[in-house]
Amino acid sequence: MTERVFARPKILCAGIAVQDIVMRVENFPAPGTKVPASDFIITGGGCAANAAVTIARLGARAAFAGPLGGAHDAVSERIVTDLAAEGIDCSGAVRIDGGTASVSLILVDARGEKTIATRRGVKLGNVLPADTEKLVTDADAILVDNRFPDFVTAVCKAAGRRKIAVVIDLDQATRADDPLFALGTHVIASAEALHGITGLNDYGAGLQRLAEHVGGFLAVTDGPNGVYWLDAGTLRHMPAFPVKVIDSLGAGDAFHGAFTLGLAEGRDLEAALRFASATAALKCTKFGGGSGAPCRAEVDTLLKIG
Repeated sequence: MTERVFARPKILCAGIAVQDIVMRVENFPAPGTKVPASDFIITGGGCAANAAVTIARLGARAAFAGPLGGAHDAVSERIVTDLAAEGIDCSGAVRIDGGTASVSLILVDARGEKTIATRRGVKLGNVLPADTEKLVTDADAILVDNRFPDFVTAVCKAAGRRKIAVVIDLDQATRADDPLFALGTHVIASAEALHGITGLNDYGAGLQRLAEHVGGFLAVTDGPNGVYWLDAGTLRHMPAFPVKVIDSLGAGDAFHGAFTLGLAEGRDLEAALRFASATAALKCTKFGGGSGAPCRAEVDTLLKIG
C-alpha cells in the first residue's frame, strides 16, 4: 500500500504568545518552604504560539499573529526571535510601544502536573490586526485562542469570508453566548473552560449546553482521559494515547495545532482527532512546555503502533 503524501498547508495561529520560565520539581512546595529543581528552561509559551511551533515541527507552514510589546520589551523580542527560529512567520505580530508580553512562572512536578503564576501583559487587550485580509489570504486554515477576543474576532471574520476552517481553542472561560463561538467551524474547549462556562462536570451535558451557541463541531479535551465530542447530538469519546507523562504543559496547544493541521491536510474528523491526540501525548513525554512539541516522524510512528 502506497503511503499517502500530504501537501504543506499553511496555518495561521492567532492569539497569545508569552514567555514561560519552567522548573521541574519532585513535589510542589508548601507555603513558606523551598524545593530543589532538577530542570530549568526559559521558553516561548501561550496557546497560539505553542500551536504554531507544533505545526512547524509537524512539517507544515506556520504563521503567528497577535499583540506583543514594542522593541523595548525584551520578552516580546525573545518571543519573536524564538518563533522565527522555528521557521514561523511572525509578520502578523502587532508590536505596541509601551506594551509588554505576559510572563509565566511554572512548576512541573514528577507526575507532569503543573502550577502556574502569570504576570499579565500590558496595553495588549484592545489591539486589532493591521490587515486581516492579508493575514488570511494564503492560509489553508485558522487556529485562534480566545485570550485576545477583539484581535481574533477580526481574524475569524476575515477567514469566514474565505470559507476556510476556523478552529477556536476555547482555553479561557467566558460566557456561553460569546459571539466568537459563532465564527468557528470547530470549537474545542479545555475541561476547565467548559466547566467554567457551563458550571457542569458532565461533559455530555456541558457540551450540549454550549452547543446551543455553537453551530459547528464541538469537543472538549481532558488530558489523560482523552477527548469527547458531539456527533449529531451524541457524545463520543476517544481515549488518550498511554504514555509516561513528564510535562503536560503545552499539550492542549499541541492538540489544537495538530487538529487544525489535520483538517487542512484533508483528514476526516476522527483521523484529525487521533492525529492531534498522538501529538499531544508525545509532547507530554518531554520537558520544556511548548518547546517539547514532537516532529512528524515521531507522531507517524506512534499512530502506527498505537
